[in-house]
Amino acid sequence: MEKNVTGMDELLAGYAAGSLSYPAQALVGAHLEMSDRNRGYVSSLETLAGVGLDDAAPIDLSNRDAALSAIFSGDDTLLNDNAPLSGVHSEDASDVPESLLSIVGTSMDKLPWKTLLPGVKECKFGEIDGCVSSLLWVRAGRAMPSHTHHGTELTLVLKGGFRDEDGHYVSGDVAFADGDVDHKPIADEGEDCICFAVTAGRLELTGPVGRWFAPFMR
Repeated sequence: MEKNVTGMDELLAGYAAGSLSYPAQALVGAHLEMSDRNRGYVSSLETLAGVGLDDAAPIDLSNRDAALSAIFSGDDTLLNDNAPLSGVHSEDASDVPESLLSIVGTSMDKLPWKTLLPGVKECKFGEIDGCVSSLLWVRAGRAMPSHTHHGTELTLVLKGGFRDEDGHYVSGDVAFADGDVDHKPIADEGEDCICFAVTAGRLELTGPVGRWFAPFMR
């Protein structure tokens, strides 16, 4: 479960306000698809935002015709210049939450996984809105190298689970890490762990084994 309550509340507030980077917005959307834990809270925030809009003074809308066309077409990617275009249908990737399809683009078994370490694979999706998003696959029982962060990292568990110094995370949970966190995630026994991660800033390996592997993880 999420241990950083303040960080999670801020993340959910940013999601409701639409102020997160595109990958973080997609990650939180996927979390809400997979877990009902925070849906009521986000719904309340969106209701409050709607009340605030009702009370706000109107302003002129720039490029009115294009904005209206995007709204009535139902294509929300037209409302965000940074949103990647997927073209994949949900039935083609039933193992990927709907909110992540525009980034992941296909089912997990069709992705170009790259081996980072024995028992650890990664698929990177590049930089969007200043953040790097990726999928991580960790074999059951395998430990990731100890590391900290120069920036922030959001991790959504899609399958399986993992433990670190802050707690235990299972499918649908979000883990938050920053420069104050030095951790060593370990995948649960019995099932491989697959996570969607969004990072702003670079990761720094801190353990002796991790520092040896660092050149291979760039």
